[in-house]
Amino acid sequence: MACFDYKTRAMYIGFVVLVSMLVCSFAHLQRFEHPAKADGTLSFLVVGDWGRNGNFNQSEVALQMGRIGEKLDIDFVVSTGDNFYDDGLKGVNDPAFEESFTKVYTAKSLQKQWYSVLGNHDYRGDVEAQLSPVLRKIDSRWLCLRSFIVNAEIVEIFFVDTTPLVDKYMTDKEHSYDWRGLSSRKNYISNTLKDLEMALSESTAKWKFVVGHHAIRSAGYHGDTPELIRHLLPILKANNVDFYTNGHDHCLGHIASHDSPIQFLTSGAGSKAWRGYVNPNYGNALKFFHDGQGFMSVELSPTNAQIVLYDVFGKILHKLSMSKELLHSAI
Repeated sequence: MACFDYKTRAMYIGFVVLVSMLVCSFAHLQRFEHPAKADGTLSFLVVGDWGRNGNFNQSEVALQMGRIGEKLDIDFVVSTGDNFYDDGLKGVNDPAFEESFTKVYTAKSLQKQWYSVLGNHDYRGDVEAQLSPVLRKIDSRWLCLRSFIVNAEIVEIFFVDTTPLVDKYMTDKEHSYDWRGLSSRKNYISNTLKDLEMALSESTAKWKFVVGHHAIRSAGYHGDTPELIRHLLPILKANNVDFYTNGHDHCLGHIASHDSPIQFLTSGAGSKAWRGYVNPNYGNALKFFHDGQGFMSVELSPTNAQIVLYDVFGKILHKLSMSKELLHSAI
């Protein structure tokens, strides 16, 4: 470096900075900051598998979400994917965006940021449209990315794009999927898991939530996802994740892990449900199951978490109250 003239040195430093920025952009998930309340607490709703133009009781679920959202003074809403049925959006100007989102979730309490992941039905449409900032101009609440982090002070929520991890979508002859942005599935999966593992290991948040569309553990029709059990679950266990939340199964559910503190929560009942199926093989690990529409609320303090599952009428079906210390000392 000593023999470089000033101009050459400046160019060299600029190049190093550029390379470093590029490396960091691939090595880390995009992060969004969302402040907790002044008293250090946080509350939010979780809903999935909802986008049906208000039909199949979507509007009724939305009504109750608005009521509970006001009662809890929620900070934001989490969507677990399959945001638009049956085949995602056709483009950024698809009227389904407003018909299934803007005109359905109209309650004052729901005019907060929505953080959303993609589901397999979203991949059947124009994925780039759902990820586009153009939709945020139509409705500023909307934020959907492949994988990202929301840092809300006492909790970090890690959103994971699970559809590319599932093998069956690669050989599905009945539907087409929009794999743009995934030039190499193998590299995409590897990078997603590495980024998640790095982010989880570096997290100092009191609580760790991971959100994906597909279930790791579910007693519903689709059930467990072998690829997530194989690739994702070990990372969650190794990094003291508290909750994994998913949609995909059109039901509400709670399964306790037998060998880790992780609580598996299904909230995929935002519209069409009632499949008439429950997996009876979970035994005592299955804490709750509801084959019908509804949603979930989450209330957090630095030491305690309360999860509540509601049906389509806003009736409380199941409560999970956890102490941070007890949750991790029980295993």
